[in-house]
Amino acid sequence: MMRTIAASLFISLDGVVENPGDWHFPYFNDEMGAAVSGQMADTLLLGRKTYDSFAGAWPGIEAAGGEDAGYAKSLGDARKIVVSRQELEFTWRNSELLRGDLAEAVTALKNEPGGRIAVSGSVSVIRQLLRAGLLDELHLLVHPIAVRKGERLFDQGDETIPLELVKSETFSTGVLYLVYRPAKDS
Repeated sequence: MMRTIAASLFISLDGVVENPGDWHFPYFNDEMGAAVSGQMADTLLLGRKTYDSFAGAWPGIEAAGGEDAGYAKSLGDARKIVVSRQELEFTWRNSELLRGDLAEAVTALKNEPGGRIAVSGSVSVIRQLLRAGLLDELHLLVHPIAVRKGERLFDQGDETIPLELVKSETFSTGVLYLVYRPAKDS
């Protein structure tokens, strides 16, 4: 059975996904924590910027042993495959560089034994996976704020990307948790 790839993003009402740390935290609560924790997987596929951000924070959180240490340990224990065009030095355990063409490498990864593959952040990776038809689920945590500046999830392009809603939930903060999958060919 082929592994599935699920991507999750914090996104503003106007589609901004850049720098969620600047606007996301006032909306974080136990409901969102449960949704985010539910996205854990044994393999993480990350862009370089997201990897750098995670590797700069989560190992220290794990070492500090606070309330988020268990989640940080889960992230550390997961296999982390980083999409980058440059060679990287990895300091966080279980990290490796994706080799070769993204679509070919991810197709091979989906055919390996294992559980779900998660993509967190990493907008350029998510766009490429959507275009290649390799993303199985898109989890969006839509925040009730118009950020009005910054990179948006969907860039300009010629082709449309039809999706179908498979789950929706409204959190007490007004955040919408939406899960989409590629629409079946009609």
